[in-house]
Amino acid sequence: MAKVLWVEKQIDYEPQGIMSMSAVLKEAGHDVQLTIVAQEDPVAFAKRYQPDILGYSMMTGSQHYYFNVNRAIKAEMGHKKPMSIFGGPHPTFFPDMIKEEGVDGVCVGEGEGPIVDLANAVDRGFDPNIPNWWFDIDGEIVKNPVRPLIRKLGDLPMPDRELVYSKHMATSRSPIKHFMASRGCPYNCTYCFNHAWYQIYTREKRGYQRSVDSVIEEVNWVRERYPLEQVVFLDDLFIIFVDWLEEFAEKFPKEVGLPFFCNVRSNLITPEKVALLKKAGANTVSMGIEAGNDRLRNDLLKRKMSRETIVESGRMLHEAGINLTATNILALPTATLDDDFETMRLNAEAKVKYAHAFLFQPYPATELGEFAKKNGHMAGSFEDIGAIAWDSSILVRDEKEKRQMENLQRWFAIGVEFPWLEPVIRQLIKAPHSKLTDNLYWWIHKLWKGWAITHRVHPIKITPKVIWENARHFLQMEA
Repeated sequence: MAKVLWVEKQIDYEPQGIMSMSAVLKEAGHDVQLTIVAQEDPVAFAKRYQPDILGYSMMTGSQHYYFNVNRAIKAEMGHKKPMSIFGGPHPTFFPDMIKEEGVDGVCVGEGEGPIVDLANAVDRGFDPNIPNWWFDIDGEIVKNPVRPLIRKLGDLPMPDRELVYSKHMATSRSPIKHFMASRGCPYNCTYCFNHAWYQIYTREKRGYQRSVDSVIEEVNWVRERYPLEQVVFLDDLFIIFVDWLEEFAEKFPKEVGLPFFCNVRSNLITPEKVALLKKAGANTVSMGIEAGNDRLRNDLLKRKMSRETIVESGRMLHEAGINLTATNILALPTATLDDDFETMRLNAEAKVKYAHAFLFQPYPATELGEFAKKNGHMAGSFEDIGAIAWDSSILVRDEKEKRQMENLQRWFAIGVEFPWLEPVIRQLIKAPHSKLTDNLYWWIHKLWKGWAITHRVHPIKITPKVIWENARHFLQMEA
């Protein structure tokens, strides 16, 4: 039996990848624990637990934090050094990070099969020839090919939610819980890793679902054991396959009967699909608008959808009584401040009930990230990207315009809700960065977002206990 310790900086909501890998590890007879840096000393926990494997799952922007945590843990483990392994988007697309001090293994791609094979090898006698893994063996780099993607997702064990819920009470007690019913996306938006993923997994089908029955089984399992009022599906796209959606709309309201949230795409919205979503119990959906300007949306981002399509899909959802949220990217390369205001106005026209706005981050391995680097739009390098996408832009542009775009991110959702405030917002965003204005704008943004999320996006019963739990969780999260 191998002992595996996952290390997480903080918990926002259920980490789907870690829960799935913990489930397959436990099914294979291994022991798994989780330490959360925000609430305990990971070094002390590791010294008590004495893991054989230290695991980290990370996005671009968080890698240096986890490198430092990993080195700190390994430095205190004495003569018994655990194997440190890294997976997730950043290691998948940048496996050369295997050369980083303290990194013993990098998982490229899907992790369930690779992590079990590694734990078995550590337990029974290590052999570095394991598909999906890159290893540093005494300075020699071993690079293995990837195995095929898991197609029968229903064959995987149910995600190990107890791993997270036993450690993080805010997530355990929350009436909003997160699930996945599918993997993959057939589109090639330039800001997304999707096209790079399928360069690794050549000839693989894009997008595949779990069975409806297995999804219902998991939701009901959670509801029987934990508070659950709102189901959130994190799938990239929930409405690709009409036959699956038809079965889901028939079974989910009868066997579960809870409201749910999912992600859709404007050009896939039809009256038929809207009716199925309504029948199934969707109270809120989210779609990417990203940019109001046609050139930015269709040429730069390759979204391939008209503003008329966006407005019409918003109208259909509104008339069906389904709340619409949207994601948007501000401060895109070659974009202007007026372009960002055009995006704000398009969200209002599409009747968006809450508009998320992110400052563009030129993630490496994405087409748009490489475009920004090649054409001199980046101030610095990929290593300067932060872990959060709403703090500051690292693109080269006029400092005055850059500051206004950063400030607009805080006011964007309010501008969508109250379009008549645009002249006022244009003046407010001219304020220079300072501790006073930055904190004030941050709080205004967060308070409006908190109200919209709890009343529209994920409406739940508001009690003093819920308010207290949400506020405590909110204040513990990195700003």
